[in-house]
Amino acid sequence: MLSEAARPIRRLTFLGAGVVATAAIAALPLISVGVLALGDSGGTWQHLIVNVLPASMLTTLILVFGIGLASAIIGVSCAWLVSRYSFAGRDALHWILVLPLAIPTYVAAYCYVELLDYTGPVQSAIRSIGGFQSRNEYFFPEIRSLPGAIFIMSLVLYPYVYLTTRLMFSMQGATVIETARILGANGMRLFLSVAVPLARPAMIAGATLAMMEALNDIGAVEILGVRTLTFSIFDTWLNRSSLAGAAQIACILLILVALLLVIERRSRGTRQYHAKGGVTLQPQRIRLSGWKSLAAAVFCALPPAAGFVAPVILLCSYAGRRLEQVADPALWSALANSLAVSLSTALITVLISLFLISAHRMEKSRVTGIGCRVAALGYAAPGSVLALGALYAFSGFDNSLDALMREYFSVSTGLLISGSMAIIILACSIRFIAIAQGAIESGYSRLSPHLPMAARTLGRSRLGAAVAVELPLLKSTLATAGLLVFVDTMKELSATILLRPFNFQTLATFVYERASRALFEDAALAALMIVVVGIVPVVLLSRTSPVTHAKIQRE
Repeated sequence: MLSEAARPIRRLTFLGAGVVATAAIAALPLISVGVLALGDSGGTWQHLIVNVLPASMLTTLILVFGIGLASAIIGVSCAWLVSRYSFAGRDALHWILVLPLAIPTYVAAYCYVELLDYTGPVQSAIRSIGGFQSRNEYFFPEIRSLPGAIFIMSLVLYPYVYLTTRLMFSMQGATVIETARILGANGMRLFLSVAVPLARPAMIAGATLAMMEALNDIGAVEILGVRTLTFSIFDTWLNRSSLAGAAQIACILLILVALLLVIERRSRGTRQYHAKGGVTLQPQRIRLSGWKSLAAAVFCALPPAAGFVAPVILLCSYAGRRLEQVADPALWSALANSLAVSLSTALITVLISLFLISAHRMEKSRVTGIGCRVAALGYAAPGSVLALGALYAFSGFDNSLDALMREYFSVSTGLLISGSMAIIILACSIRFIAIAQGAIESGYSRLSPHLPMAARTLGRSRLGAAVAVELPLLKSTLATAGLLVFVDTMKELSATILLRPFNFQTLATFVYERASRALFEDAALAALMIVVVGIVPVVLLSRTSPVTHAKIQRE
């Protein structure tokens, strides 16, 4: 039987044409960025090459690899402890360690600036206790710095590594662990020599996800004074009014993302990382007692305490001081807009992903396979890059349609897509197709391949078998996929801040605008709403292995 790659390309069917059209629309923003980058930047590019790009590139590289390293250290260590040992509080910490994923990076940055800046409670207490009068009289690390950004963002991004490596550690059966122990490997030697090498693919996959999330961030790096490539796109677009210059920086950022993905793929190569015969038999966890149990519990409790508990306590405190905001129409308008955008994006993304996967399962052709992969490329692009391409592409469509309607019908359609929240929904749908695809593919993998065959023998068509048999069994999977997309859209800032129409606010932009004006107390209630919504899928991620698989494969 020929493999999918070796099969000849057949005549394009109706389903294949639909997949190709969907993939083309999904790829349109990325293609538009390339086209826009070829335009004249009006001398901006020369300025960027000399004064902006060298420093921004170096800063970006240090930031992403610093976050990748710090996230790997925290995530792998905690995953090994909860997978290998039994200690006080282990059952609760098993899922509490995932909670920082509910905190957007920009919210964490705003919180830690409030806590650790010169006027914050920590430094104020130091000055009060020590009797200091100025900052020059004592040492305290500067939180608005590159090391500060690595520290803060790692605290909320390490769960990507924790989830992937915890899953891998739990799949390392008793055979390999017990064999290593018999050969004299115990404690740290067992961890470094056996467990970590076996979990290396999962560790690198999780660290890559964390680094890509860092590349997407705009709010945290701005408030922390870190000039990354993403910030340079934002600055060149809005402050220098140069779309071509911003697109040229975006292309460099896309190259960096592609390099990250290539490194992640090549790091795995063709190696096999599993233990034969030991996957179903789990190794017995070692029970710790006394100070060792306490030390393990404290070690695993510190990351979620710093990445989740501290920001939430601050948000609750600030929100309590601004309870009058409950009557603020602007807040409820932002919430309504967030819900409208997130629900629409979730519905559209799930339907598109279901169509793509179902079409490929029915056709099993190279065209549908390539189309599915192309449609999922949006997640690899940072939100700012996708926003730039979406604005160029869809504003061009709006202007062409308006000119056509004016010429033939004397009617102006205006900016139907680029002038409304529709462009935000489209951009977010394109960006998060990969998330829904991963979750739905995970659900399909748990269905017996004989189900549609049985339906076909009873006279059902391929489409009828999918609707009558498979779809009802995928209800929970589709709901999970929609929930993941919904929450990621609620938290999305980079694309939303660049694409939103005039006077259009979401919770994310509501927080960003007030925090940018040093009014974070006014943003606390909105930030708390985002966090509360984000907790639901985070808990789901920590408890459901198939969803974990979907999340870690979404890039």
